[in-house]
Amino acid sequence: MRVFVTGASGWIGSAVVPELLAAGHDVVGLARSDESAAAVRAAGADVQKGSLDDLASLRAGAEASDAVIHLAFKHDFSDFAGAGHTERAALETFGDALAGSNHPLLFASGVAMIAPGRVATERDENRTSGPDAPRGGAEQLAFSFAERGIHPVSLRFSPTVHGRGDHGFIATIAGVARAKGVSGYIGDGTNRWPAVHRSDAARMVRLALEKAPSGSVVHGVGEEGVPARAIAEAIGRQLGVPVQSIAPDAAAEHFGWIGAFFGLDIPASSALTQELLGWTPTGPTLLEDLAGGAYDR
Repeated sequence: MRVFVTGASGWIGSAVVPELLAAGHDVVGLARSDESAAAVRAAGADVQKGSLDDLASLRAGAEASDAVIHLAFKHDFSDFAGAGHTERAALETFGDALAGSNHPLLFASGVAMIAPGRVATERDENRTSGPDAPRGGAEQLAFSFAERGIHPVSLRFSPTVHGRGDHGFIATIAGVARAKGVSGYIGDGTNRWPAVHRSDAARMVRLALEKAPSGSVVHGVGEEGVPARAIAEAIGRQLGVPVQSIAPDAAAEHFGWIGAFFGLDIPASSALTQELLGWTPTGPTLLEDLAGGAYDR
């Protein structure tokens, strides 16, 4: 099928595009810059010029395709509410473009904060809703599209989609350790972070496109929860810096913005996703990637 992918040149999208092409799908990638467009073309996909703010471009890409995989998001922690409003407007545009088509609309979400303190599963509902909710209440909004003849699927990714070249949370935490000369964890470090290798996440997206029923939630989780202390210890070994506990009230000063997240206990399971899609994560674990130098830069 012909698939319109937003975020096609991003961290997850740039792995999803070749995965789709290898499976025989045609891909059109949204690109907001010449550099992004060149990367999408180099991967073998066609290009739709535009951005998340260009709703006409989003509509055109969706209307000309058999499916939409929406992976782009404005990761701007200085204006997270604004990012949520942008996300909601994009999904509303896809809803209008796809209404009555029964075409798949796969959209990125996350497992973080679905069920903090216990293992979140695909059966746990994301109760956030409305334009001012995180990510603009995207999951509830998109699932309401089923009544309009659309096939929505939520792609809930781990907060850590890891691999060489990652610039996300783990890269930020490693950067703090490099700058401070100490690899820290918060409190006793027993809080857990789910993780998935980028290659496994991309394969899950392709399988969800091909197999997931309308209204499905799938979890891009390779490891239920890696203890924060184990992450800090692996970073410390690689960088050759000491490892120490950071008091919770000092986390913001030590870690900066990432301190608000690194102390969370947010484990998640993908058992139902693996059963539904026939998906088994096979990529390196997070600690293997850390030990292999993926975050040494």
